[in-house]
Amino acid sequence: IAEIEQSLDLFKLDVGRYPNDAEGLRALTDRPATAPGWNGPYLKTEVPLDPWSRPYQYECPGRYNPDSYDVWSLGPDGQNGTNDDIGNWTVQ
Repeated sequence: IAEIEQSLDLFKLDVGRYPNDAEGLRALTDRPATAPGWNGPYLKTEVPLDPWSRPYQYECPGRYNPDSYDVWSLGPDGQNGTNDDIGNWTVQ
């Protein structure tokens, strides 16, 4: 997740915003038509899969990080919204 976050920050530096939901994490490797200033790719390879070989989830603006984005893995159970999800937010 940290590698994806770094890549998203580089995207924002170049484009002035984070990728929207329609662009998703794919915007880190493939130039979106709606992203002038894109200077990627921002990842050396395709968007990685999580440790359970599933795609990472992305939402912008985020539910947990409304001023930026949420990136998360569905965790071992593969279900969204359960206690084993692993994301870039802190639950208090």
